[in-house]
Amino acid sequence: MKIVSYNVNGIRAAMSKGFVDWLKTANPDVVCLQETKAMEEQVETSLLEEAGYPFHYWYSAQKKGYSGVALLCKKEPDHVEYGTGIDYMDHEGRNLRVDYGDVSIMSMYLPSGTNMDRLDFKLTYMADFQKYADQLRKERPNLVVCGDYNICHEAIDIHDPIRNKNVSGFLPVEREWIGNFIKSGFIDSFRHFNKEPDNYTWWSYRANARANNKGWRLDYGMVNESLADRLKRSVILADAKHSDHCPILLELET
Repeated sequence: MKIVSYNVNGIRAAMSKGFVDWLKTANPDVVCLQETKAMEEQVETSLLEEAGYPFHYWYSAQKKGYSGVALLCKKEPDHVEYGTGIDYMDHEGRNLRVDYGDVSIMSMYLPSGTNMDRLDFKLTYMADFQKYADQLRKERPNLVVCGDYNICHEAIDIHDPIRNKNVSGFLPVEREWIGNFIKSGFIDSFRHFNKEPDNYTWWSYRANARANNKGWRLDYGMVNESLADRLKRSVILADAKHSDHCPILLELET
């Protein structure tokens, strides 16, 4: 099973930049999208169906043009779970899950902490999501949580750790949380295979950051430890340029 996760920064904008043609070439089984910024009825879903994804599920924010996650699937899942059941999370359309047999795949979009109010919101969200994931894994232990976590875990995951040490996305409290999330029983699939620096998934649109590879690794394929033996590959697809993020891909043996 090939799983792609991609913060598209607006699915309609990404589709106008060649996303569908890229999708046909990449040919994953499941696509986890974040920051779709659209309701399903605003998206030309027939193009996604023609690309080989007849099963697509959308969980949009109540606020139009904001946040939102989606899942594109080649095969019909056994079950689709919209949201977490926690109102303040679900109002922003940040969690969507499909189950295939004993494997569950979630598209998650963690908030960014752009100001103090949003940072407090993000920290509350992170704490509540950890509790939710702990409970969910009692029922669905083989859980894959793909998405934009809006956090760089280690200094290796950000181009300038010194000057960004007080910036949301690399704050000590955020880094501690994602470290504890991994310790709770998850594998950072990319780092499982690749320990090298200079591997990022997001670049600012300013100052030619992407061309100079001054980026942040904000997007993760977190895989429950119970799937360790079935994890075959995890890579960053930095050549895809339909967003300020790039996609990540992981492969599981099913």
